[in-house]
Amino acid sequence: MTDKVPGLRIPISPQPVRDRQAARPAREQVREGAFQEILQQELETSQLKFSGHAQARLRLRNVELGPEEIAKLEAAVEKAAAKGARESLIVMEGNVFVVSVKNRTVITVVDRASAKENVFTQIDSAVLTD
Repeated sequence: MTDKVPGLRIPISPQPVRDRQAARPAREQVREGAFQEILQQELETSQLKFSGHAQARLRLRNVELGPEEIAKLEAAVEKAAAKGARESLIVMEGNVFVVSVKNRTVITVVDRASAKENVFTQIDSAVLTD
């Protein structure tokens, strides 16, 4: 069974058939739920960041966020992430936050008075927490 390949001048000799399963390294057994546990740990340690622009808007518009508000905002970002959102508008306690869900970064903040008659673009989701 020595066939010649066109353009190749070296004869090809037959090779013994090998068991393909034996050539593969054994995979580790992954216990059920391990992925969910790792994912949950990552989500719990994630911190929401504020861009420089968002920090300036917080100061300019006198919006103060305490630990409870930040936790509520992080929960809203997690909900948006669970739905596959990338850029989300989050309405919380009369304030509007535009958040990059992918980067876990607040892009801008608009207070209730400034939010009237505004148009928000380049978002793919909205989360209402009130």
